[in-house]
Amino acid sequence: MQEEKILTLKQVVARVDLTPARIYMRIKAGTFPAGTKYGMARMWTEAEIDEWLAQRNAHTAA
Repeated sequence: MQEEKILTLKQVVARVDLTPARIYMRIKAGTFPAGTKYGMARMWTEAEIDEWLAQRNAHTAA
């Protein structure tokens, strides 16, 4: 069984090409995965970001 990779906000920003402010705006709007809060930090699984990217790419390709 493979462990799920956890991404920090900095890693997500680099991956999705959005600023932290835009990410939090999209979380509030329900258009970006909320991730999980760990203390003061928010983190995401690599799978949920990959899924969001795939959905975004599918919408832009249509």
